[in-house]
Amino acid sequence: MSRSGLRAVYFGTFREEYARNQLLIEGLRRAGVEVIVCHRRLWLDSNDRLRLASGAWRNPAFWLRVARAYLGLLADYLRLPDFDVVVVGFPGNFDVFLAWLLTRLRRKPLVWDVLNSVYLMSTERGLQSRSAFTISFLRWLESLALRLPEILLLDTSQFIDWFTRQYKISPDRFRVVIIGADDRYFKPILEIPETEPLTVIYYGGYIPNHGVEVIIEAANLLKDEDNLRFEMIGEGPTRPEAERLVHEHRLENITFIPWLEREDLVKHIAASSVVLGAFSHSQQLSLTNNNKIYEAFAMRKAVVTARTPALPAQLKHGESLLLVERGSPQQLAQAILELKNNPGLRRRLGENGRKLFEEHFNPTVIGESFAGHLRELLKMA
Repeated sequence: MSRSGLRAVYFGTFREEYARNQLLIEGLRRAGVEVIVCHRRLWLDSNDRLRLASGAWRNPAFWLRVARAYLGLLADYLRLPDFDVVVVGFPGNFDVFLAWLLTRLRRKPLVWDVLNSVYLMSTERGLQSRSAFTISFLRWLESLALRLPEILLLDTSQFIDWFTRQYKISPDRFRVVIIGADDRYFKPILEIPETEPLTVIYYGGYIPNHGVEVIIEAANLLKDEDNLRFEMIGEGPTRPEAERLVHEHRLENITFIPWLEREDLVKHIAASSVVLGAFSHSQQLSLTNNNKIYEAFAMRKAVVTARTPALPAQLKHGESLLLVERGSPQQLAQAILELKNNPGLRRRLGENGRKLFEEHFNPTVIGESFAGHLRELLKMA
């Protein structure tokens, strides 16, 4: 048993490689919680759920995959030792139903790291045009799933407000567990010097939430700037449109790189000078945050991202990062140029971002917060 006497089962078909799940499991363990992982793989990749929302659920092969995953989960769960609480990892919209049934049988409390809305993600990506019925079903299913656990986790109070309005759920059911970065992997690497020319890096999914087109338009405004290049790392549905824009503008200062494994990604971040966040007008960006901001903080890198209501109050423009208005390539280009011409500002933002990371956004701090919510729940149970 752990030093805290608390044993949690991290349950479901969650994406085991996803940063949020890895960070919360590590954070709980640092907080003295014994974490037993009960996991079976269901989702093939990050876009698999979106293919489902587009109508792929009609394929019998998908249901065979579902049956294998959940029968395996059930068998693993029945072999577990005694525990105190079950946590369903992200994404868990389907897992919650099985977890609720199993925890009722053992009379154990259930927690779900909701983190995001599958319904909102699907609508913002326009998937209702492919299968309106599926989107309506996902909303109904999400509404039902949210009513099962004792505690629901999100990363911002803004997202809690959205969920309570959207689904008429009491805000008392929610707890905030913020997004951060895993310092086992993201940390300053001094032996990898910043490259010449100065590199501005974006990495992540090519999805509407990130506003990749704003980055490309900013690069177009800076195309005559010497000693400056952009690296665009990742895959996703809007990448063809991004490549079309680069071709249309005849840009030679942008390099597209396929998604990298974490070790190689960290090396690219270490060799960069500026890390970009997200810049779209999407509702999702108003409600939640991106890991890459905190991963850059952890690696002592200067960050530029859009100003949104969801950003933590500790993040202040000109102190720990530069903030620009959403959807403004002009402001983004100006911020990048300012950082290019002012290495002292880059260093200061990087140092202050790293201090914030050490104080607020690392697995130890986040794990203590999460463990506190679990202990509070168990006192109530």
